[in-house]
Order: sequence, then C-alpha cells, then structure tokens
Amino acid sequence: MKPYLTKTPKLIKELFPNYIWDLNNGDNTLYLTFDDGPHPYITSWVLQTLADFNAKATFFCVGENISKYPETFKELLNRGHNVGNHTFNHLNGWKTKTKDYLENIEKTDLFLKNSSGLFRPPYGKIKKKQAMHLLKNNYKIVLWDILSGDFDQNLSKEQCLENVIQNTQKGSIIVFHDSQKAFDKLQYVLPKALKYFTKKGFVFKVI
Repeated sequence: MKPYLTKTPKLIKELFPNYIWDLNNGDNTLYLTFDDGPHPYITSWVLQTLADFNAKATFFCVGENISKYPETFKELLNRGHNVGNHTFNHLNGWKTKTKDYLENIEKTDLFLKNSSGLFRPPYGKIKKKQAMHLLKNNYKIVLWDILSGDFDQNLSKEQCLENVIQNTQKGSIIVFHDSQKAFDKLQYVLPKALKYFTKKGFVFKVI
C-alpha cells in the first residue's frame, strides 16, 4: 500500500478551494461517507448499524454496482441517506481520457435517483480539466477530511479506529468503504466510532 494522508492538511484544502473537504459550521456534526457500493450484504449491514445510532450518511456509489444491486440502492434511499456519483467503473481520473471519464460519470447519473449533484473521484484522483467541466455543470466535488484507511490491507482494525478517533473534529467528512475489501475493518470500526462520537454529543448528517 502506497502512503496516504489520514487527515487532509489545511494547505491542500486551501490549494483546491473549489472542492468540499469538510463542512465545519461550528456545531457537533460529522459526515460519514461510504464509497464503492452498493453491496447487497455489506451495505445492508452498514444501513442497520447507522440506524442503531440514528445516523445518516452519504454513499458515493459505483454505477455498475447500482445496476447489479438495485434493491440495495433503493433501500439506502428509502432509509433517508444521500447518494453521490463515484463513476460507473471506479475510474482513476489521472489515467482516463477526459471524454471517457465524463461519459462514465454521465452513465452513472442515469442510475442515480434524485441525484444531489455530489461527485467523488475514485482514489481522489481527477484532472483539472475533468474537475472544471464538472464544476461548470453544477456538480459538487466532495473529497474528505479523514481517510479511515479501511481499504488498507496492511493496517490493523485497531489502527483504523485510531485514525478516525484521533483525527476527527467538528465538520469532518470521513471516508469508509462498503466493499468486500474493507468489510473486516468496517465491522470493527463503524459501531465503535458511532458509539464514541455519539457519547461526545455528535450527530451524523448527510452532505
């Protein structure tokens, strides 16, 4: 696993002010996000776990998975969560021609219901030209304040929880993944993080 930043530095946020990195309005609100789903079992588990804590979240969905698991996608909408576009095939923007990348995003929009206009580039990698086109067309590009690291096969579940507990603050946008690769850590981290921050007086809202 290549190095990555658990918490996005202030300087990076200032260099890319047109992206949404956090939503700090001064209140005790956190924004949980889940990438790469929906998955028929894992996403349903996430939805029930969130419900146990009266928490809402935003799911950045891969279009191909929406097409495979429409009932799971419908379930997360029915439970009052928000959804965003994560491309149809989980494309790396740096390695994809802009025309192909934008068409892939548009294809996903066909499967999103009542789309919020939220978009998160897979791997956080997007070319300037791609981003400019999306912003011009009223997409909101959402990155993050905290990467949990649940995708990192070299990270223990305890370290993953520590990433979230130690770095989260008011308004943080936190990244998890409702995917098979992340599920072992997610099962451990998500309930504990929800319990910890609920006791601290935080609430969890959609972006």
